[in-house]
Amino acid sequence: MVKICVFCGSSMGFDAKYREAAKEVADYFVANNISLVYGGASVGLMKILADTLLEKHKEVIGVMPQLLIDKEVAHHHISQMIVVESMAERKQKMIELSDGFIALPGGFGTLDELSEVMTMNQLRINDKPLGILNVDGYFDKLLEFFDHSVKSGFVRPEYRKNLMVSDNIAKLVTEMKNYEPLSIKKWVEDIKVESRH
Repeated sequence: MVKICVFCGSSMGFDAKYREAAKEVADYFVANNISLVYGGASVGLMKILADTLLEKHKEVIGVMPQLLIDKEVAHHHISQMIVVESMAERKQKMIELSDGFIALPGGFGTLDELSEVMTMNQLRINDKPLGILNVDGYFDKLLEFFDHSVKSGFVRPEYRKNLMVSDNIAKLVTEMKNYEPLSIKKWVEDIKVESRH
């Protein structure tokens, strides 16, 4: 993978572990010659990622809607800033540019981006790998919800198992390189049968 998109917070979080994890991810990208695609901000964990790569003269591509640039949170020293019209267009552009995706701790925006890629993978609109870096158990409650969704019959077990999760960036990227998309045909046939009864 040449370009990986990282979804993460525009806040730093209260625990230093989140900031340390962002730095570790950036250092791993530097060591493995991976370019960063991200939301283009100069704040929060996004800033740590971008600044760490830039210090080592590595490529950092930001994608940001004009409305956020107007709020003065854009990073003005990255390799390339792509300006878009909307948050939806931002996600689409980041997905188009990237070979894979990693979610770090973040808030509603991170959850939105994570959900978008998971849904696109399930529908085979996008076959690029998605991983969650579960820093200090940050995503445990979300993963419990996914397990609950499986038990309740709204998420198929194979899709839940196909979501890659690790607390180690090297292991996570290795898993992502071995990612295999699941066939949508059986899932569609099963829900058609289910809906007839």
